[in-house]
Amino acid sequence: MSDDQGGTPDSPRLRDYVAWHDAYGDPTSSLSARLRQVQTQISAWLDRTPGPVRVLSSCAGQGHDILGVLEQRVEDRTRVTGALVERDPTNAAVARDWIARLGVGFTVVEADAGTTSAYVGLVPADLVLLSGIMGNISAADIERLVHTSRQFCAPNATVLWTRGAQDPDLGPDIRRWFADAGFAEVACDEWIEGTGMRVGVERLATRPEPLRPGEPIFTFYR
Repeated sequence: MSDDQGGTPDSPRLRDYVAWHDAYGDPTSSLSARLRQVQTQISAWLDRTPGPVRVLSSCAGQGHDILGVLEQRVEDRTRVTGALVERDPTNAAVARDWIARLGVGFTVVEADAGTTSAYVGLVPADLVLLSGIMGNISAADIERLVHTSRQFCAPNATVLWTRGAQDPDLGPDIRRWFADAGFAEVACDEWIEGTGMRVGVERLATRPEPLRPGEPIFTFYR
């Protein structure tokens, strides 16, 4: 999902989240810049995390972040498993085709990622991807997502998040919310390739929480 302009919390207006992926075909777009940095951070995490690992991607779209990395890292395909949670059936179908072509152990779940019930049977994960969500939900929902992400985590798990610098720029708040929730910052890449994009990496420094199904987390407004 993207962090550009659209609806507001008081006046929701959802995008076409299939056509949205077209921006990845333009290497000069801010979304392409963000994707490259997300993939760089995923690759760095794989380099420092040996053995079998499980990945969870929330609002995964077509899976360009993790599947794009595994497209290049053939040696990791047998040790990396996980799940993509995506509401749009067209995007989910694209992700399933990509998974089949790569031969990796991933599941695509068509569900609303904005409720904890969507994650039953998919957690805990060693890497949690929250890419393209925080620019499309309210500040209160972002803070709730940050704290709820502990329910998705295995011990010492890493959470990767993105948020553009649109007004208001909530980047400093998000970093503080992660610290308050018991995470230690690993990296925060800002103004990526001259854009307003930001990619943060957090490591869970406290105990995970058990998943509590039936709790709302966030609602997209654009």
